Amino acid sequence: MTTYFVYDVFTNTAFGGNQLAVFPNAASLPQDKLQSIASEFNFSEVTFVYPPDDPANAAKVRIFTPTMEIPFAGHPTIGTAIALRDEGHDGAMTLELGVGPISCQFDNDQAAFTIAAPLERLSTPDPDLVAAALGVSQDAIKVDTHAPVQASVGLPFVVVELQNKDQLNACNPSLDHIRAGAAKYPAGLDFAIFVYVRAGIQIDARMFAPLDNIPEDPATGSASAVLAALLTEELGHNLTLNILQGEAMGRPSYITATTKHANPAPVTISGQAVRVMQGTLLL
Repeated sequence: MTTYFVYDVFTNTAFGGNQLAVFPNAASLPQDKLQSIASEFNFSEVTFVYPPDDPANAAKVRIFTPTMEIPFAGHPTIGTAIALRDEGHDGAMTLELGVGPISCQFDNDQAAFTIAAPLERLSTPDPDLVAAALGVSQDAIKVDTHAPVQASVGLPFVVVELQNKDQLNACNPSLDHIRAGAAKYPAGLDFAIFVYVRAGIQIDARMFAPLDNIPEDPATGSASAVLAALLTEELGHNLTLNILQGEAMGRPSYITATTKHANPAPVTISGQAVRVMQGTLLL
């Protein structure tokens, strides 16, 4: 039997934010059952925590979506760090992820991590296909700052800016067109789309990854890091972004992304998390 915790991440209120299951002592779990366990929860991610390879670090963390293991994600990093702090870890910590060690810090109830991986621009998907995948007209896509781009700082997303929030709220993803995008532009996720509207430092966003059993994600820290790195490159200066995601789902999530204009541009993602459940896996 193995204990797990469920956190709502990027919120300070139960039943907001993005759900995360954390197994703080996963060493006894069968390796061939990890994907099945993650699928059983059917959250966008589940984390399994192990002793670190380097004893100077706090823990080694594996992250699973309902369909695959991934090397990095934002809300699992924040949620796992807060879970370990709640279990007694004192002070800042370094977590070993698939992208390498990630340092996490705390400021009262808020956790933050910084990723300095280079921004990879993997492709520039056809705007017609992107619009069809989102269920919006092509003229809804704003290209003043950047055209739709598939990019990554550890996990790939198609990043798309829309003209206004009404168009953001009207998104109605098309599985057929997302499948076509995944076939034409293969990446670690299957044409996951992070779509947003920007007004100064305020970002309203949604993220769709239905081919990965995530019809819509209420908070996506890894995509927020991609967006922050992309805008830092395009605008050419340091940024602070306040990102609201999950509002259309009734699970508002609040993510802060700060950057420095450098090559690569380090991105700090910060937010809160609250424990809402705990239980025992009977394996």
